[in-house]
Amino acid sequence: MSTKSPMTALGAQRLREELHRLKTVDRPRITTAIAEARALGDLKENAEYHAAREQQSFAEGRILDIESKLANAEIIDVTKVNAHGRVVFGATVKLLNVSNNEEATYRIVGEDEADIKAGLVSVNSPVARGLIGKQAGDEARVQVPSGVVKYEILSVDYV
Repeated sequence: MSTKSPMTALGAQRLREELHRLKTVDRPRITTAIAEARALGDLKENAEYHAAREQQSFAEGRILDIESKLANAEIIDVTKVNAHGRVVFGATVKLLNVSNNEEATYRIVGEDEADIKAGLVSVNSPVARGLIGKQAGDEARVQVPSGVVKYEILSVDYV
């Protein structure tokens, strides 16, 4: 029995696009590469054949992975959630680090969508857990490996 994983509508759309590309572009290209490599003869020492089979294995694994993620996703469209200004899943939060006056903007997303470099933090991360339920003007204390970081929430957007 699998549980549903939260995912933003944008994250689900990106996965659908990747799945479409894998099935309609990559899979046929790899199949052609395998056929061409087979035509070259002896498969034991055929590097092109082995490389194409490896690509095929990776692509098919990724297709199964994406299909599983989409099947188990609970897609949440934050633009349709009435959160009354509170930080919820899918919200974009602008923060001020109280100790060093640095601003940061994070969007709270599902586990599979998280990319800290892009400002996407997992709903299960310490930062997100410290922000959930707060609103603009509140102070959030976030436990991180180096200690506690205090943030002031500057704004909460649902885009």
